[in-house]
Amino acid sequence: MSETIDPRAPQRVRHDTRMRLLDVVSVTDITPLMRRIRLTGDLEGFASVGHADHIKVFIFPEGVAPHIVPIGERGAEFAEGQRPEMRDYTPRYWSVAEGWIDLDFVLHGDGPASGWAAQAAVGQTLLIAGPRGSLVVPPAYDWYLLAGDETALPALGRRIEELPAGSKIVAVIEVDSAAEEQSFETAANLSLTYVYRDGRPAGTTSLILDTIKSLSFPAGDAYAYIAGESSMSKAVKAHLIETRSFNPEYIKAAGYWLLGEADAKEPH
Repeated sequence: MSETIDPRAPQRVRHDTRMRLLDVVSVTDITPLMRRIRLTGDLEGFASVGHADHIKVFIFPEGVAPHIVPIGERGAEFAEGQRPEMRDYTPRYWSVAEGWIDLDFVLHGDGPASGWAAQAAVGQTLLIAGPRGSLVVPPAYDWYLLAGDETALPALGRRIEELPAGSKIVAVIEVDSAAEEQSFETAANLSLTYVYRDGRPAGTTSLILDTIKSLSFPAGDAYAYIAGESSMSKAVKAHLIETRSFNPEYIKAAGYWLLGEADAKEPH
């Protein structure tokens, strides 16, 4: 007896992992706290087919120039004293043919990657690797729920822009203030709500959960993607399953960061 394959099930795609040493060619503040950095170099073989894909960004210790090393069974083989800090970032835009990629950095005032982005200038170099794989969500749902804070904006923005015409999207995005709003060009039917912390620290409010609780959802089966602070993602997922009767298989809740912990990643 053959298994029935769910045509809506997300599919995992693996990619060959390689490092790329790229040059900064432009630095643009798209909002006061979001900086877009364009990098150029050899992007042959680069692939990112999932909206929430992530690459590794390597931030080297002071005095150590970014450099490519072999990738062994245990990962990148950096020499003692030269091991960089690593952070995950979603590719926002890119062109393999033209050899450039755009990465968006939140300038939140701490952390090695945010610190690097705050001082980034044309002519500097950045080492990246990946993506190692993609989670591809087929455009086969009746509607889509997207929610997250500014750390998820690259992934949310990609999904909003990539879904085809006729798709229904309900999106809730938390940012510091109205100055941090981004607009998106999309063929989808988008209902977008921004909520503002107005100076309160990120991760200390229930703005996203409270807003989602207040919304009337479209009819039909939905796929939900929630990303940002880990406790928020967990709470929204629980609400969707326990109160809104979402299929747990159709929810991806990712903890990009955890309040009070550096470099905490807790995908759910």
